[in-house]
Amino acid sequence: MHQLGPLYDVMDMPDLNPLNLLQAAFDTMTDLNVRVGLAYLASMAVIAFVVWRVRGQPGGFLSWLVPRGIYLHKSHFVDLKVMILSRVLAGIGFFSVVLFTPTIAFYTTASLALATSGSYDPPPVTFWRMAMVTLIVVAVYDCAKYWVHRVHHQSTILWPFHSVHHSAEVLTPFTTARVHPVFRLVQLAVFSVLVGLAQGVLLFLLIGEISILTIGGANVIYFAFNLIGNLHHSHIWISYGRVMNHIFMSPCQHQVHHSLDPKHHNKNYGEVFAIWDWMFGTLYVPDGHEDLEFGLADSQGRRIEQPHPTLRAAMLVPFKDSWRAIRRKVEGRAQGQGQAPVQTQGRRPDNGPGNMPATSEQARADAARVSTEAQAATLP
Repeated sequence: MHQLGPLYDVMDMPDLNPLNLLQAAFDTMTDLNVRVGLAYLASMAVIAFVVWRVRGQPGGFLSWLVPRGIYLHKSHFVDLKVMILSRVLAGIGFFSVVLFTPTIAFYTTASLALATSGSYDPPPVTFWRMAMVTLIVVAVYDCAKYWVHRVHHQSTILWPFHSVHHSAEVLTPFTTARVHPVFRLVQLAVFSVLVGLAQGVLLFLLIGEISILTIGGANVIYFAFNLIGNLHHSHIWISYGRVMNHIFMSPCQHQVHHSLDPKHHNKNYGEVFAIWDWMFGTLYVPDGHEDLEFGLADSQGRRIEQPHPTLRAAMLVPFKDSWRAIRRKVEGRAQGQGQAPVQTQGRRPDNGPGNMPATSEQARADAARVSTEAQAATLP
């Protein structure tokens, strides 16, 4: 079992033999390392049922849990297609090129040993040491995920790839897998380095082998998170309360992250923990229920026409938008750095990417034009 949690384990796929693919599909649905597995979808339904009963929602439970308007929406079908493509790419080893955590961990431990006594005496493995390792590894992974997520929002070059996820106009558990392969590659590469470094230090200082607490082969913390994690991408509003919403990212807080409303832009980047957003000034804690609309918007909250209506568009349009952002950046540097930037809502002047020279008419036209890369720092 991978120590990084469900994102790494979802990469484990056999070859593309049809029988193996069917077996892989079954294994995925029963694997506790996969968020959209049957166990977690069932726990989502149980929690939703309790919410439905307590709130006295009108109508039948199933029609409330699985609304036709959401699950038959074109956006949802794009979610499913992107998820299937990701599984196929994983099956041919597309993502494995950036999975080198054990190598980083080994060289980190070896370097620490050489820098001290020149020898390595593995610390003992105990329950409490395993518990500490479990928490530290998840914390490092989650903090890395926060920063990868935030950088993709702030960079006009990277944003187009992450915009595929945010172009979802309805949220379902399968929206979790609506991720462009380039975003996933960048994410996994960063995770491999940072978690590998953390594991190497832990091997040297705390425990002789990276053993974590698990339930059914799943990291115990991710197991607990995934019991409710599918509600993060859903229409069901659940808050943990004002105090706990500063520590853990509740479903409603992640739904806010997808909102068109400008007051929600650039908020709640975390996945498991909200403490990173709290520490770095991006936390938004709702005072009560808020009506939300999802998708892409400009800095005024005006909906942008869907740039990814098909799987083909979701895969290809980001490359075009990213290349346009690169060209704009190069052209901007060629024109000189001495001009005052035009600040878009939600950006600080020192953010760099996305700022445009005040005297450039073409830049002003680009800012006015509805395009995904021009909204990188102001979109949710």
